[in-house]
Amino acid sequence: MMAVLENSSLKNYNTFGIDAKAHFLVHITSADQLKQFILDGTFSGQKVLVLGGGSNVLFTKDIDGWVLVNEIKGKEKVAEDENYFLIKVAGGEDWTAFVDYCVERNWYGLENLSLIPGKTGAAPVQNIGAYGIEQRELMISLEAMNLKTGKISVFKNEDCEFGYRSSIFKTKERGNWFILNVTYQLKKTPAFNLEYGPLKAAFEESSPHAISLKDISEAVKSIRRSKLPNPAVTGNAGSFFKNPVVTKQKLERLKSNHPSIPFYELEDGAIKIPAGWLIETCGWKGKNLGNAGVHEKQALVLINKGNATGAEIQHLARKIQSDVLKQFEIDLEPEVLIL
Repeated sequence: MMAVLENSSLKNYNTFGIDAKAHFLVHITSADQLKQFILDGTFSGQKVLVLGGGSNVLFTKDIDGWVLVNEIKGKEKVAEDENYFLIKVAGGEDWTAFVDYCVERNWYGLENLSLIPGKTGAAPVQNIGAYGIEQRELMISLEAMNLKTGKISVFKNEDCEFGYRSSIFKTKERGNWFILNVTYQLKKTPAFNLEYGPLKAAFEESSPHAISLKDISEAVKSIRRSKLPNPAVTGNAGSFFKNPVVTKQKLERLKSNHPSIPFYELEDGAIKIPAGWLIETCGWKGKNLGNAGVHEKQALVLINKGNATGAEIQHLARKIQSDVLKQFEIDLEPEVLIL
C-alpha cells in the first residue's frame, strides 16, 4: 500500500503554487487500494478531499484531513461501431495527454478541449468546456467509488446533472465520490466545431476538406497559449470566475450605460456576458494587490506573482467581485473551488 504522507506540502499539487499543507496525503493508484482504505475505516470521521491536477482549486488554509491524489492510470477502446468509438480513460490520466492520444488516432470530438490542465477524473466534476464545446457532449458514463461505503456506481450522462462548469459532484454530491474512470464517445469522421471567434478566424481561408484534426488541436493550443499564462511559470488556475448569465431585460439596462457590452445569447434565451470584459472595464486588468495579480492579457485569470498566499488571491477576487457588483449589479461567481 502506498505510504501515507503527514503534514505534506501541497505546493506541487495545485497550479496556483500555494504552499498549504495536508494533514494526510496519499496517492491513489488503484480502486482496490482506495477500497481497502475505506473498509479499514481510515477516513471514518475525517474530511476527505479528492485532488486531480489541482488546476481548479485555491487553498486558503491547510487541509485538516485527507487529500487523495488520483493517480489511477489506463485507457482503452471498449467498443466501436461504424460511426463511433467508446474510449474508457482512468481518472488519474492527464487530460491534455489523453486528448493528444485521441487526436493522434483520429478519434474526433475532444480537439477543442486541447491543453486544458488537470486530470481526466476532474473533467466531469467541473464539466470542462472551451471554444464551443463541453465534455458533457461526449461523455457517456463514469464509474465512481463512494468514499463512505467503497461501493462502485455507474453514473450515466444524465445522472451527472451537468451545468455550466458544474455537475452533481460539485454540488449535492460534493466530497462523496472518487471518480475511477470516464467513458467518451468519439466520432470516426470529422465534425469540427469552429464557431468560436478566434478559432473560426484561424481557418477562414482554409478549405474545409484541407483541415485536419491535428490542425484544430494545434490551433486551440496556440490560442490558449496566447491568452493564458503557463501555470508552470506563473501560478494560476485559468479562468477564476464564471461568465455571468443575465436576462434580456438586464442586458438592455446594461446597454444604456455600456452600449458596446459584448454578449452571447444562449439557447434558452438567457444572455451570457464575458466576465473578463466586466473585470477589465472595472480597471483590474494587469493590476496587482501584493503578491496577487490580474493577468495583463486576460482579466479573467488571477495569478500568483511570487509567494502569494491563498488568502491574498481570495482578497483580490473579493475586491474584483465588489467592483463588478457596484458598477454592473452583477455578482461574479468563482469557477475555482476555494478551500
